[in-house]
Amino acid sequence: MKIKDFGVEMWMNQYETSCRYNLAETCVASLTVQELLEMTGDPQGVQDQILKMRLTYGDIEGSDRLRNAIASLYRTAKKENIAITHGAIGANAILMLTLVEPGDHVISVLPTYQQLYSIPESIGAKVDILRLRPENGYLPDLQELRKLAEGGVKLICINNPNNPTGAVMDEAYLRQIVDIAREHDAWLLCDEVYRGLVHEGEPFTASVFDLYPKAVSTGSLSKTYSLAGLRMGWVAAPVELVEKIAHQRDYHIISCGMINDLLAALALENRDKIVERNLGILRRNKEFLTKWVENEPHITWMIPQGGTTALLCYDMDLPSEEFCRRLQEETGVMLLPGAVMEMEHTLRIGYGNTPEIIEAGLVEMGKWLRQFD
Repeated sequence: MKIKDFGVEMWMNQYETSCRYNLAETCVASLTVQELLEMTGDPQGVQDQILKMRLTYGDIEGSDRLRNAIASLYRTAKKENIAITHGAIGANAILMLTLVEPGDHVISVLPTYQQLYSIPESIGAKVDILRLRPENGYLPDLQELRKLAEGGVKLICINNPNNPTGAVMDEAYLRQIVDIAREHDAWLLCDEVYRGLVHEGEPFTASVFDLYPKAVSTGSLSKTYSLAGLRMGWVAAPVELVEKIAHQRDYHIISCGMINDLLAALALENRDKIVERNLGILRRNKEFLTKWVENEPHITWMIPQGGTTALLCYDMDLPSEEFCRRLQEETGVMLLPGAVMEMEHTLRIGYGNTPEIIEAGLVEMGKWLRQFD
């Protein structure tokens, strides 16, 4: 199987460990194990439970406790609707391998996480790209989606809140996409890894899982819950699809680890505390970032409504990879070049890191940009 190089991950692997100010980070400032245990109200009890664990494979498909906790994130899900995976990256991959066959027609938005279009393409599907544009608020153009779906479609892939733009589709908008999928009896996949991080009002967007019988949601503990190190994700899908995923899963995953399973369940059982913490960090950083953009003549953007990332546009005649290399070499500030997301002349910034890093990094970047005045 041939597959395109994963641009975002290759860039992160190459540059993330050598930066001083990581403004490419997409997770909200990560929790320590101690911080998570303290949120449970019984840190010593949990610690004792872990120390007494005999490290077998544990529950192969995930504990009932964890699957029930994940199911509680949805209006209509039960544990039987949940398949546990290695992160959302594992969820998206295993879903594609279960659902997509050579010759299938797949539609994916762009920009988004590259898995959503490169994996089906590598399987041999015909992939059409629905570009998200600033004039539409980076929301999918519904008329264009209808046109792309003419003649039939097997799978439509979206991302909400969107990575990297921070655009958010509300329930009414999602229902319009559902209507298009229903017209063609198509599956609808929504990568909802940033769900729970809408900045104002209700933090949790509606999930497509609750809106359509052939809708699939993928998620993880990485972004919204600041626990990327647990490598825990999931697919929420109809029971019959979860059963098929289980057969595919046998080739890729045995279990996700007993300790990870327990800590993931504890996090979701205490999600209100984590979400409140993380929205506080994001709102503070977004306020600083907004003021910075307002005072930066070379940068424009659409203010993100959710998630941890934003797409910055710049006016200099400089390829985005060269922009980011020079910026990091000369200041220690790391951003992600739009070229690796097929969005040249843009930059992805992550503003979920600690406020000290975000603020200091933006100050250094502002000084660096003065050379282009």
